[in-house]
Amino acid sequence: VQLVESGGGLVQTGGSVRLSCVASGFSTDDYVIGWFRQAPGKGREGISCISHRDGSTVYSDSVKGRFTVSSDNAKNTVYLQMNSLKPEDTAVYYCAADLTVMGLLSQSTWHETHWYDYWGQGTQVTVSS
Repeated sequence: VQLVESGGGLVQTGGSVRLSCVASGFSTDDYVIGWFRQAPGKGREGISCISHRDGSTVYSDSVKGRFTVSSDNAKNTVYLQMNSLKPEDTAVYYCAADLTVMGLLSQSTWHETHWYDYWGQGTQVTVSS
């Protein structure tokens, strides 16, 4: 399994960025892709997750209403559309895959990193004030 993120960069406060996560090597359709971020000096925060099988989604309170996760299964790509960006959104953004936990999105702990088996290399998003 391989995950490759792209789309990060420098954006002004209030601007938008779309991140992409190209996923390959899966032998099953039963997996979820999570988006995480890690700001300097902080832990890795789970912010969103999407089910490959049915497209269901979940968001953290910190991004709900501003970020949207979607997928294009034909392209094996998951997107994170980030709008109304704030300086506190500055972080390295990662996508990650979980292949083993059924119904992860319905669990309150979906955002915890230990559920996820595979990780991308990350892409930097910097929001200037």
